[in-house]
Amino acid sequence: MSKEPERHDAPPHHAGLSGRRAQAAVNDARIRESAREVFIADPGAPIAAVAQHAGVGISALYNRYASKEELLRTLCHEGLARYVQETEAALADEREPWTAFADYMRRLADADTSSLTRPLAGSFRPSEEMFALAERANELSAKLFSRVKALVRPGVRVHDISIALELVAAVRVSDRARTRQLRHRYLAVILDGLRAREREKLPGPPPRWQEINERWVPEDARRAG
Repeated sequence: MSKEPERHDAPPHHAGLSGRRAQAAVNDARIRESAREVFIADPGAPIAAVAQHAGVGISALYNRYASKEELLRTLCHEGLARYVQETEAALADEREPWTAFADYMRRLADADTSSLTRPLAGSFRPSEEMFALAERANELSAKLFSRVKALVRPGVRVHDISIALELVAAVRVSDRARTRQLRHRYLAVILDGLRAREREKLPGPPPRWQEINERWVPEDARRAG
C-alpha cells in the first residue's frame, strides 16, 4: 500500500498554557499572522502597522520583537523551516514519484511559503542559522527533483521549481478561499507545463543557486562583501 506523507500543520503555540503565558502566546501568533499580511502588502510598512492590525499594543509587540528586522527574520525563518519540513515529507512519500511531487507542490502553495520571498528578500540580514537552513532546503530540493527529473520537459532544473512557486504565490485576491482556488488553478497549469514533452528549448539557462540565495542579502552587505 502506498504511503501518503504525514500532515505538518503546527499545533497552536498556546496549547497547554494558561493565564498570562497563554495570552502572550495568542498575541504572538496574532502578531506574526498580522505581520505576514501587512508586510506582504507593503514591505515598507512600519512595525506599528502590525500592532494595529493585530489589535495589540505597540509595547506588547516590542516585548516580543525588538525591531522590525527581527520580526521579518522570524517570519522568513518559519517559512523556510516549513519548506524544509514539507520537502522532507515528500521525500518520505512512497507513492509514485509524480503523484508525490504534485501533492508536495500543492501543499507548499497552501502553506504559502513563497509569498514572503519577493517582498522581503534583501530587506533584512538573515542569520547564519537561516543560511544553514537554506542550504538544507537546497540539498533536499535537489534530492526530490532527481526523482522526477526524467518526467519533466528537457531543460527544467530544480531552481525553476522555486521560481514557479513564487509565481503561484503572487496570485492574491481579497478573498482567501478564492485566492487558494486560483493558486491551485494556475499551479495545475504549471504542473502540466512541467510534464510537456517535445517542446521548444526553454529560453535562457535556469536560475543558479547563487541567484536564488543572493536575493536575501541586503544590498549594502553585498557591496561590503
